[in-house]
Amino acid sequence: MGRKEEIIKERIKKVVELMDKNINPYAYRFDVKDYSKEIKEKYKKLKNNQKTKDKVVIAGRVMTIRDLGKLIFGTVQDSQGRIQIILQKEETDKNSFELFKKYIDAGDFVGINGSIMKTKTGEISVLVKKLELLTKSILPLPEKWHGLQDKEERYRKRYLDLIMNPEVKQVFEKRQKVFDAIREFLTSRGFLEVQTPVLQPIYGGTNAKPFESKLNSLDMKVYMRISNEMYLKRLIVGGYDKIFEFSPDFRNEGIDKLHNPEFTQVETMWAYANYEDNMKLWPELVEYITKKLYGKTKIKIGDNEIDFKAPWTKIKFIDSIKKYAKVNVSDIKDLEEAKKIVKKLNIDVDKCNSVGEVLINIFEEIVQPKIIQPTLVYDYPKEAAVLSRSEDGKYAKSFEVIINGWEIALSYCEENDPVLLKKKWEEQEKALKKGDEEAQRMDLEFINALETGMPPTSGVGMGIDRLVMLMTNQPSIRDVILFPFMKPEEEKSDKE
Repeated sequence: MGRKEEIIKERIKKVVELMDKNINPYAYRFDVKDYSKEIKEKYKKLKNNQKTKDKVVIAGRVMTIRDLGKLIFGTVQDSQGRIQIILQKEETDKNSFELFKKYIDAGDFVGINGSIMKTKTGEISVLVKKLELLTKSILPLPEKWHGLQDKEERYRKRYLDLIMNPEVKQVFEKRQKVFDAIREFLTSRGFLEVQTPVLQPIYGGTNAKPFESKLNSLDMKVYMRISNEMYLKRLIVGGYDKIFEFSPDFRNEGIDKLHNPEFTQVETMWAYANYEDNMKLWPELVEYITKKLYGKTKIKIGDNEIDFKAPWTKIKFIDSIKKYAKVNVSDIKDLEEAKKIVKKLNIDVDKCNSVGEVLINIFEEIVQPKIIQPTLVYDYPKEAAVLSRSEDGKYAKSFEVIINGWEIALSYCEENDPVLLKKKWEEQEKALKKGDEEAQRMDLEFINALETGMPPTSGVGMGIDRLVMLMTNQPSIRDVILFPFMKPEEEKSDKE
């Protein structure tokens, strides 16, 4: 029998013994009144070896135990942090002392009534008067010194990650503050928060491969949304002027440091505005978020100090290629000429079917990684934004927010001509039949909505997960999603 199995067997034995003694190892509730961080802050000025008569009631998970016979030291972790507890045979209730000594293990939840003291080494501690077992842990925690270091294991068992690496919680607390700041900013600018369907009969709003399922009661195929854009525009048709939604989206595509099959965007639609209005609004939004989190606009991300103060640098798409790739693409006449130009750049564009697709490849491979400070790259090739307006037939009225070499947000002037949009979707349907799994679908009901009339509109979609990566200096999207998608772990026996 392995070490882990021995521990589990011993703990199960303790559960049985406790029940035989009419002690419930799984309590119904406990009235918590105090928390570790608040206690440490309140009593930080105590002198070493000083005791108080102040009473506290705390609860949490026992993390460490050091049994010295008549004196037991431990640490308890609650939602705010860790605090030392001390059990003394003369001070602690006899039943509580014996309960802890015989039945409590690291990993168990306990409730404690006690008083505050500072030890001779200067550590704020709870001197235990009475203790209750709230939950008996069966599985042992990871080893104290080795902890939980394996990244895959941390993502897969986030609950253990949060127990053993409590600083991880700070990332997710900041994530929630990002949501709060976005909501505060947009509502203060007159935007209304709305909710749109996650299950859709026709997926749309961008080029992506969807997840599909079946709605049994109506015997019809349905899709997890790849974007909420089409529904937001229906609301603009219906008379809303400024709307936004926090949109969990789902794309059946690759997984890497910037992509997870399930991710979150904030999407806006703004009637009577164009992409130039959003080029002014969006830097102000991100600056607001940064100040909310840090009280300043400059923060360290990787090896770079990035300044989010608005306004940001603006550069045309073709000018960015000239600046960073050292190639002038403004006068390219056809696809053959475009492919000749990029040969010397070592980029594979054999599968590209248009000049625009070639240019997008140059940008993504060479230009984008070099853009570190917040930058608005505008007027992309029309192939990058099928649903956008294009006045010259070559370049879309669109922009992307690029920060730290990552695409963070996309905006464009929405196509509101139903005839033109139908033609674009007909081309997409042809591409789908030829094997392009990310091509968009024809949505005749939305065409009907446009025929009803949609005012000039500009929308923005921003990836919140990537923004949180920036705001918390995390290298992977899996570090900012509590439960990133993971391949199922193969069952294995543990002989440790």
